Amino acid sequence: MLETTLEQLEALVSELLSQNQNLGEHCRLLEQQLQQAREENDNLQLAALEQEEKQAASQARLQALVQRLGGHGHGGA
Repeated sequence: MLETTLEQLEALVSELLSQNQNLGEHCRLLEQQLQQAREENDNLQLAALEQEEKQAASQARLQALVQRLGGHGHGGA
């Protein structure tokens, strides 16, 4: 009876150790994926900021053109 119980315990311990190893590998994979996602997020945020700056610069140039056109229209009339 004791021998059977010890064998069952050994089998359970082996199974738990195997599951623990699998979970550890899965955890490392998830950590890598999280790091990649964070890097991609950082890149996307930087690209969005750069795009906002370009849009603001374009808007300022367009406003300057509109003001120049408005000034010529009134001066010529």
